[in-house]
Amino acid sequence: MLTTIWIIQIISAVLLILLVLLHSPKGDGLGAIGGAANLFTSQKSAEKGLNRVTYILSGIFLLCSFITGYHLFH
Repeated sequence: MLTTIWIIQIISAVLLILLVLLHSPKGDGLGAIGGAANLFTSQKSAEKGLNRVTYILSGIFLLCSFITGYHLFH
């Protein structure tokens, strides 16, 4: 059981690295302080999907981390 969780965690970690590298850079600069950076930008549907997959994989990674930590200390 624990080996399966570790394998899922490793796969999700590698996929998270790849997904973060696929994200487009957000060079907000000083406009991010006042919120002006998001005034004229819109998120494309491909980027929304990429964000959604990244959030799901990060949740899977965190869940596997908590399960692994719980099993190691109990």
